[in-house]
Amino acid sequence: MWFLFALLSAVFAALTSILAKVGIDGVDSNLATAIRTMVVVVMAWGMVFLTHAQNGIWSISRKSWLFLILSGLATGASWLCYYRALRLGQVSKVVPVDKLSVVFTLLLAFLFLHEEFTAKSLLGCIFISAGTLLMVL
Repeated sequence: MWFLFALLSAVFAALTSILAKVGIDGVDSNLATAIRTMVVVVMAWGMVFLTHAQNGIWSISRKSWLFLILSGLATGASWLCYYRALRLGQVSKVVPVDKLSVVFTLLLAFLFLHEEFTAKSLLGCIFISAGTLLMVL
């Protein structure tokens, strides 16, 4: 089931890039990010209440709060940079560079989460990096 949701995530991310590029025309990238973020906030809280998960907020540990807040700050920084890049560049070049996040994530997961980094992972990182370079040149 995780694969289906991951695939749907990729499809929606692709739609996000195309819709954002069209929507950002003539709009400040920071303002566009703020509008997008408000839509995401409303949608996320809607799902919380729809699934009756709101009571779980009281059982979140301080550690989880800290890391969820840090993750939110990283997401915000990522979105602000992404929208600025979309405003300045072509979607077909911005998106591949943005997807280098896969390489960075694997490296960070190895360093901080002690996840396995295999020869297959290394080869995949090399191919992603090479493919990104090929697409943006």
